[in-house]
Amino acid sequence: MSQLVDRIIGKIVRLEVRLLACQARLQADTDPEALHDLRTTVRRLRSLLRPLRPLRGLPGVVQLEMSASQVGLLTTPLRDLEVLAAHLQQQGYRVQAARRLEQLSGSYAAVADSAQLAQLLMILDVFPRFIRAAQREGLLQGLRKRIGTVLDKQWQTLEKALNDPGHDRHRVRLLIKRVRYAAEAYPQLDRLPVLVLARLKEAQKALGEWHDAWQWLVQAEQQPDLQPCVEQWQAALARGEKRADRALVKLSAASFR
Repeated sequence: MSQLVDRIIGKIVRLEVRLLACQARLQADTDPEALHDLRTTVRRLRSLLRPLRPLRGLPGVVQLEMSASQVGLLTTPLRDLEVLAAHLQQQGYRVQAARRLEQLSGSYAAVADSAQLAQLLMILDVFPRFIRAAQREGLLQGLRKRIGTVLDKQWQTLEKALNDPGHDRHRVRLLIKRVRYAAEAYPQLDRLPVLVLARLKEAQKALGEWHDAWQWLVQAEQQPDLQPCVEQWQAALARGEKRADRALVKLSAASFR
């Protein structure tokens, strides 16, 4: 167990360093990947924390995950705007892209200086000490087994959703992310076969492309300057549905523990 605790603490420290680097990049406001990297790092942190929630006597887990969630909520609209602006630029809709880039002006520094990120970094800084204290008090007995139980339940939930003919693509997309990032957080406990990992990535990408088209169509209902894009997005949505469904069938066939 001591080795597992050491690995968890090592990951937390590395994630903290990455978050601090992302914060500095956001403050400089010159790095187009800074926000994306911040969100990816926060997602990996949440994947590391989720299996620790059932541990009684380990302080700070719920607070840390809640803080990470708040940073996610803060940055989601900005990331969506980034992705849309890049897509519009790529498709030659430069005026529409420029409008959305203008909306992003100053937002990166605001995220860097936000109370949400400050709170997350403050709790993250002391969390390794909480883990060591819990370890000394013998509160982490059976840690490997309890984490494994959480990982198994995540897989079972995903498999149940995949086998549901009326599955919600939005929910399946989130479940796939949860399973994939948890496996990456605990590779020593959740050894994914290469085929399953490849199918997870394929399904996540297909569902992401479908979700983008769906989301942009919703925005076009409220933003008139996006109307020229509606026809191609409708076509992309239809293609995305078929591609995503094929990827989910392949994942279901390969999914096993």
